[in-house]
Amino acid sequence: MSTQTTPTLDIATLSAGCFWCVEAVFERLAGVDAVESGYMGGQTENPTYREICTGTTGHAEVTQIHYDSSVISYETLLDWLWRSHDPTTLNRQGGDCGTQYRSAIFYHNESQRVAAETSKAAAQAQFSAPIVTEITAASTFYPAEDYHQDYYRLNSSAPYCQMVISPKLQKLDLE
Repeated sequence: MSTQTTPTLDIATLSAGCFWCVEAVFERLAGVDAVESGYMGGQTENPTYREICTGTTGHAEVTQIHYDSSVISYETLLDWLWRSHDPTTLNRQGGDCGTQYRSAIFYHNESQRVAAETSKAAAQAQFSAPIVTEITAASTFYPAEDYHQDYYRLNSSAPYCQMVISPKLQKLDLE
């Protein structure tokens, strides 16, 4: 009989533009067990991608990151968030624009809220424009449709992946 235990995973929910890009970055980090693309922060229940794209649901494209905090800290995940996108552009990342692409940290408890506020203040020194990333309490997470999950891994030769995601991963030394 084995006495080995499975680590308890913590959850971080982050938004930094297209969830395909965010997922591709965070799933490469040691200590991250799983990354799921989805929607959060709006008023529409069980939104679809088509509804999200209208910009009227209030939801952001998010990634829910399941991680082992004994291997990677929440603060380290936040450091990667600041490095992986431009947190000074409101409702836009590259060619993706609209409130669904906003920069946001959805905290799951008070310690995450404090860590997010502290990290945002420290990260501001790296940017000449103000960081517009919202920090707000996590609400219901709605998983995105199956075809959005593991998008880069399954579609790395697709034009968007080649023109947007692959260069980002190369810049971050993750590919």
